[in-house]
Amino acid sequence: MEFDCEGLRRLLGKYKFRDLTVEELKNVNMFFPHFRYSMDTYVFKDSSQKDLLNFTGTLPVMYQANCKYGNLSWKTRGCSRQNILALPPKLEPCVSDINSKNWANHENKTIKKITVVGGGELGVACTLAISAKGIADRLVLLDLSEGTKGGMMDLDIFNLPNVEISKDLSTSAHSKVIIFTINSLGSSQSYLDVVQRNVDMFRTLVPALGHYSQHSVLLVASQPVEIMTYVTWKLSAFPANRVIGIGCNLDSQRLQYIITNVLKAQTSGKQVWVIGEQGEDKVTKWGGQEEVMSHNSQVQLSNRAMELLRVKGQRSWSVGLSVADLVDSLVNDKKKVHSVSILAKGYYDINSEVFLSLPCILGTSGVSEVIKSTVKEDRVTEKLQSSASSLHGLQQQLKL
Repeated sequence: MEFDCEGLRRLLGKYKFRDLTVEELKNVNMFFPHFRYSMDTYVFKDSSQKDLLNFTGTLPVMYQANCKYGNLSWKTRGCSRQNILALPPKLEPCVSDINSKNWANHENKTIKKITVVGGGELGVACTLAISAKGIADRLVLLDLSEGTKGGMMDLDIFNLPNVEISKDLSTSAHSKVIIFTINSLGSSQSYLDVVQRNVDMFRTLVPALGHYSQHSVLLVASQPVEIMTYVTWKLSAFPANRVIGIGCNLDSQRLQYIITNVLKAQTSGKQVWVIGEQGEDKVTKWGGQEEVMSHNSQVQLSNRAMELLRVKGQRSWSVGLSVADLVDSLVNDKKKVHSVSILAKGYYDINSEVFLSLPCILGTSGVSEVIKSTVKEDRVTEKLQSSASSLHGLQQQLKL
């Protein structure tokens, strides 16, 4: 049944939070489209009366391993923010004490929904890469630009399976991963002005998207990735393990490929990652505890590989493939190690709240473990601390 936004808005005309109520009930309607809404007068035990929002209908619940239908009748004590955000309601006793939130959670666990924010080249590249890997059951591309760009029009024309293009933030509801790809296109502005414009866009988007998908992982591909991941973390109020930047994942994957397949080096299974800050200040870090290779051999091999890596650009399609790789690990709980931007406070003697790329194990809850180094390298520590200092200085100048 089509959701009557305007009719419900008129019904709730005198309530302060009517717009928030309508948005929340739109989300409920996605799962339970047959609800009926009305305003009823309710008499309390103390004889006081209130006009309450009432909605009734039936919905399926899992009860004793079977799918049953239970009657639902629920009233709000006014359209306060607290009451509305307590949705969905409890079921009648005929279906035990299971509530509809449990069913929604059951539904959400089975649907791998991904949202890409931004309809530019990077957003389209991420959408194509994720679609090609078959990771998502449902993929939403939020196009926030005015008009229709070439890439967006082509996606709309050729109608990829399971891909929905929208300008409505609420279509992102219940996403497993939300990917931020939007960037401010500054020209004559200073670097700080361009970053601040990104922050201003995020200030509106992040809280709203976080509200619609409160258990999602936020994956930031916008630049500068370390700064924008920090901004996303601050604006979302999500735990740090569920806010990640794409960081040096692409460089790390390329470096490992170059060492193994181009230089034909025998590393005996030891992995090497690019860590730290994207750009010139990134540094290589070898994993593993056993000294299969001498330190000098590792440095020489890393330097040769990095020279080959520097000629590689980071075009939108290659970043999109890297993003799809990260999303695969997140939604499918791969427990794979990636070098991504995480909250680095407490690592390498860093005391400020900054995000830097470190090797981490990723799964459905985001970062489940950070791979700690067993060998202290002064060169690596100095590089990371220098990056942390410069990032922290820029963050202090931003208006969140």
